[in-house]
Amino acid sequence: MTTTAPPSTEPAAPPPTAAPEHSLVTFGYRQELHRRLGRYASFAAGFSFISVLTTVFQFFAFGFSFGGGSFIWTWPVVLCGQLLVAACFAELAARYPISGAIYQWSSRLSTPSFGWLAGWVMVIGQIVVVAAATLALQVVMPAIWPGFQLVGGDPAPTSPSGAANAALLGLILLFLTTVVNLLDNRVMSFINRLGVTAEIAGVALMVVLLFTHSERTPGVVVHTGGAGGTIGALLIASFTAAYVMVGFDSAGEMSEETRFPRRTAPRTILSALAAAGLCGGLLILGGLLAAPSLSDGRLATDGLGYVLTSTLGDGVGRLLLADVVVAICVATLAVQTSASRMLFSMARDGVLPFSARLAKVTPRTGMPAAPAVVVAVLAGVCLLLSFAAPSAFLALGTTCIVMLYLAYVMVTGPMLVRRVQGRLPADRAGGLDETGRPLFSLGRWGVPLNAIAVLYGLGMTVNLAWPRAEVYDPEGGHWYLQWFTVLFLGATIVLGVGYRWWRHVRRAAERSAARAPAAGTAAGEEPAEVTEVSA
Repeated sequence: MTTTAPPSTEPAAPPPTAAPEHSLVTFGYRQELHRRLGRYASFAAGFSFISVLTTVFQFFAFGFSFGGGSFIWTWPVVLCGQLLVAACFAELAARYPISGAIYQWSSRLSTPSFGWLAGWVMVIGQIVVVAAATLALQVVMPAIWPGFQLVGGDPAPTSPSGAANAALLGLILLFLTTVVNLLDNRVMSFINRLGVTAEIAGVALMVVLLFTHSERTPGVVVHTGGAGGTIGALLIASFTAAYVMVGFDSAGEMSEETRFPRRTAPRTILSALAAAGLCGGLLILGGLLAAPSLSDGRLATDGLGYVLTSTLGDGVGRLLLADVVVAICVATLAVQTSASRMLFSMARDGVLPFSARLAKVTPRTGMPAAPAVVVAVLAGVCLLLSFAAPSAFLALGTTCIVMLYLAYVMVTGPMLVRRVQGRLPADRAGGLDETGRPLFSLGRWGVPLNAIAVLYGLGMTVNLAWPRAEVYDPEGGHWYLQWFTVLFLGATIVLGVGYRWWRHVRRAAERSAARAPAAGTAAGEEPAEVTEVSA
């Protein structure tokens, strides 16, 4: 187990032309993961986690059902807020190019305990995201071919047969992504880059076809319909954009496997989010323009998949839906990879149960195998909720996003405090990246932009977690679904704090037991054997 070296033993910062591996030495870690990823691979890590096709197809119907065509206005609001968060992360990625980004950044900006809690919330959220991403297959695959409905006859994700089928498809996908995560990061990166390229090409083609098959003018964006038009309805409709635009920090998560990470990661964090924001906005607008009808109810139930097949025909529509399946598979792979790196980073510091096993890296592949398996198993357990409570589909998806937003605030919040106090941690690279150029910085705009990022993050966390019955329990009678997000988040924090307290008590007892033999030795007694116990 590798631990952070004490400040007095840290080597001097490497010169700008030093090998990228040296950046880890300054933080007290050995280079164990294989550093093979280039700039496009780093971009793909962030873009595939966001996965515009996965999330827009999964939540388009939800946004339209509450906000009508005007729900598109929530898109630029969320994009601007997330770009501010991403800019703060870009600064940190340049200065701390380490796996376990949220955990590492929060620990260095606040305290080890607070940083540990941020990492804990983040990794649990990522595991739930893995499960939620696989559930998106149910929205698309039965629409391509009814034979993909392996269980029952109703493909609706909230129906008993649809939920069971979604869980089954998800478990199959989890098995495949786990196999990839056990191979080699070159294989993982190749599949990721190929999938992202296919996704971007698919989005471009869809946007062109939807715009050329437009049924109405852009005035549709002021069409409210349904419950839309009110502030409350638009706050709910913003879930679509909020769900899409997370995960851009994955480019920072892969820093230990990226060449020249101080220069690459900050730019790919921002470019991945900006590209996803542009693609998603155009895709939603194209869907609204080309939909056969805004009032027949189909758009609020079947979403964008209905628009493609009804407007472009079954042949072209199903071909494009197949591209969505590719995006879902790659997104699941990216999120699982990101979560496994977070587990690895925390275990490397010995702050998780079974840290010694989770921190092992296979020398031949340079991949942390145990964390990938743990993520898959826990995500599979989450999928079983679809069997027990089909209505938990939306609650599951929203819960993971709330946790990611909260983890983001646990980084931007301490960062703002440090800025105001003028105590942002000093950079160990001398303010230069691997090419000798200045590191990414917000400069004089740091305080106001950071402050807005914190306020935005807090506001969205409350908005997403608010226990609205019409969102989480539309059928009524299931109070636990209405409060699912709050309860799950509370249980996660209580469990994390409880483990942290238990570990502190245990370590204190071990230190006390170790001091007792030392005292006996000083008095001339025979020292007892002391066995070190790893956390």
